This record gives sequence, structure tokens and C-alpha cells, in this order.
Amino acid sequence: MRTVATVSAAAVLACAALWAPAMVQSAPAPWYYWRSKVDGQRVCAQVSPGQGWERDSEPYAGPGCTAPRKVFVVPMR
Repeated sequence: MRTVATVSAAAVLACAALWAPAMVQSAPAPWYYWRSKVDGQRVCAQVSPGQGWERDSEPYAGPGCTAPRKVFVVPMR
């Protein structure tokens, strides 16, 4: 007969095995400009601010609706 600790350890391992692939493939959400349908005001957010808003731009990879910084690597001689 199994003990409670053995069953609990097996349940924890099973949950970890199911969640591991999801965590490996996760990425931050892109940023968008959203335009108000009421007054045309624009805001930057990752998700819609509500029902009265429509997406007004392509996704930005950088934080806060900015392009990611370009890093130049200069090789040493």
C-alpha cells in the first residue's frame, strides 16, 4: 500500500512534467497602440484597455511600444 507522501510526490512530479513545456515556450506579450472609439485617444498596452478600444498598430517587440535596442558588437583586433 502506498503512503500519502508517495502519492503526493508522484502528483507533484506529474504536474511539473505537464507544466514544463508550457514554461519553456512562454514569451512576453507584444505591445500595441490602442485607439479609443470614442475620442481617438491612443494608449500603449499589451492587452486591450476595454470594449471601446481597437488595436491601432503592429506589435512592438520592445517594452512600452518602442523598438528593441540594436546592439552592435565590434570585434577586437
